[in-house]
Amino acid sequence: MARTIVDLSIFLENDVISDPPAYRPKIEYIDHRMSVPELVGFFPGLAPEDLPDGEAWAIERVELITHNGTHLDAPYHYASTMNGGERAITIDEVPLDWCFQPGVKLDFRHFPSGYVVTDKDVADELERIGHALSPLEIVVVNTAAGQRYGHDDYVSAGCGMGYEATMYLLERGVRVTGTDGWSWDAPFERTRERYEQTGDPSLIWEGHKAGRDIGYCHLEKLHNLEALPPTGFTIACFPMKIRAASAGWTRAVAIFDR
Repeated sequence: MARTIVDLSIFLENDVISDPPAYRPKIEYIDHRMSVPELVGFFPGLAPEDLPDGEAWAIERVELITHNGTHLDAPYHYASTMNGGERAITIDEVPLDWCFQPGVKLDFRHFPSGYVVTDKDVADELERIGHALSPLEIVVVNTAAGQRYGHDDYVSAGCGMGYEATMYLLERGVRVTGTDGWSWDAPFERTRERYEQTGDPSLIWEGHKAGRDIGYCHLEKLHNLEALPPTGFTIACFPMKIRAASAGWTRAVAIFDR
């Protein structure tokens, strides 16, 4: 059987606005020449010219938070509790079978940046694509942010998933969701405007906070969702095993078996 793998992950890289300034990754590249003193220092009497082409090794020194790049958020990221009061699980405790399941794509690219998706929007899109959700399916949301990666407005682009929209998925057994936006919720600058107008704090991070009621994970900063059909693929998104962490980096992919 032929198999096609589609990469759904962004790069970890410098000089691309993939996060707010305080949280951006920093990568220092140490090339084969720069590392020669380190290698020579291990072996008394070794001279740089003794090395093939005068080269040692290439390595990178990386400064990250667990939410840089494409990553999987654990319920612990959203709150200290889940499922109405249980201790929220961390990324090293996420069941691995949540992370390798049939995928479903909801196309919300037509919604403007800052729009908060409702449960009706989700139901309407599922009806449009002719799909009834099954437990543990991984639901990813294609937003307008997907085409803004690499541009200065990426962090503020795309619609977000509201509390009711998120609960619609979770109540049907979904435990991993994903978005090509910076956040599962609407961009903060849009939420700030709504909060200033209403004074309602429940609007802040409402999609994330659904995890207090039903524990779930979501992928953020996915990429290339435009390449996916609504159904007919499997998503693999195993996170890095970081003890007691709120998230883990993942090379998320879609797998098609033909």
